[in-house]
Formats: sequence, structure tokens, C-alpha cells
Amino acid sequence: MNAVLSISSLCKSFGTVKVADAISFDVPMGQSLGIIGPNGAGKTSLFNLITGTLRADSGSIKYQGIDVSTNNSATRCRAGIARSFQIPQPFTAMSVFENVLVGATQGAGLTQREAETVCLEILTQTGLVSRANDLAGALTLLERKRLELARALAANPKLLLLDEIAGGLTENECQSLVATINDIKSSGITIIWIEHIVHALLAVVDRLIVIDFGQMIADGKPKPIMNSRQVREIYMGLDADA
Repeated sequence: MNAVLSISSLCKSFGTVKVADAISFDVPMGQSLGIIGPNGAGKTSLFNLITGTLRADSGSIKYQGIDVSTNNSATRCRAGIARSFQIPQPFTAMSVFENVLVGATQGAGLTQREAETVCLEILTQTGLVSRANDLAGALTLLERKRLELARALAANPKLLLLDEIAGGLTENECQSLVATINDIKSSGITIIWIEHIVHALLAVVDRLIVIDFGQMIADGKPKPIMNSRQVREIYMGLDADA
């Protein structure tokens, strides 16, 4: 299966702190990959490297077979790499529809006429169509998370990066969001999802990577990874013999 994303020996340091320490992995087209690890492990920094808001010290990032390591974030977004952010930051004085319209025109490069139709479809898919004309600043946390997702989808991504999108939600809200993400997954978009709400992550992903201190310590099927001694000790903070 062709890789949408290929990361090879990726390194990034801030002084003596390594946030990416020779990380290498491929993501096949259509796969849903979960990434877990302790706070400060380097997960969000990895997303920043993939999207181009951080520049790697060494190593390479290939998207659809093309090295994009030196491309800026806008170029990568136009090529089909989109992301949500851990803390939603909508344009609060603009309507929900206008927020998504920005993603479609600036991210996907659509004309306003083209974008309007796409935005209505995305707002329906993400459960926000009834709030389309409301100010984004009036949304609940769940709705803001959904708006983050909608804006990313409006950029017409082939690779969608989700950064702790379930954080802070109630159990029912989390289940509702998981259903939406599974619906997006079924459309064939490749997903990489960083998440601390592990049961939400496991309801979606086909594969799991564990990162600690900027290093990959595990990569494979979710259930064996979560049951491994190393993950229990390093990520979950449990005694492996307990």
C-alpha cells in the first residue's frame, strides 16, 4: 500500500531537550494511526514538524512521495495536510460558517462559490449546520472541537492530523465525537490522532505508536501495544507486575 506520509530519521532539539530523536515511520493511505505518550513526550512537536510550523534539524518528511521538509505550512496545507489544534481557537467574532469558509478558500484554494457548497456539506457532517449562522464565540467546548474538525476538513485534506480533540469532553460528548471521526475515516481520509483519552482513540485507530522523550518506543496493533510491559511502565505509569 502506498504511503501518504514517510518520516525518516527525524530529529529536532531545543537546546539539550530532544523532542524528536531519530523518529521514522510510514503511514499508508487510508490508515488511522494513533499516537500516545506522556505529557512532554514530543507528540505535538511531531505534528508541528509534519505541518511545517517547526523545521527539523535533520531527517526527512515525505508526503505522497515528495520531500516537503523545507516547505512552509501554507504550502503543505494546500498540498493536503490539515490539522486541528488541542485548544480550539476559532475566529470568535465570525460566524461558524465564515470560520469554515476560511478553511475552504485559504486551505483548499476554492472560490467562494465553490467553498459555500463544500462548507454546508462539512457542517452537516460535523453536526454544526444548525449553528452555521451563530458566532463561533458562542459555541460550547464540544461545538468548538467540532469547528476545529470542520475547518481542517474544509482544507480538503488527504492527511488529517487531530491533536487531543477529545480532551475536556464528557463521556457522551466523547462518544458523539468518535462517531463523527469514524464517519470521516470511512471516507478514506488518512488520520493521525494524538490523544490522552485512550478509549476514544482505540475506537478509531488501526495502529498505535508510543512516543517518550522524543523517541518511538512502540509501533503496532493497538491491543498488543496497550498490553505491553513497556507501555504500562512508561506511558500509563503502572507497575508492569501489578
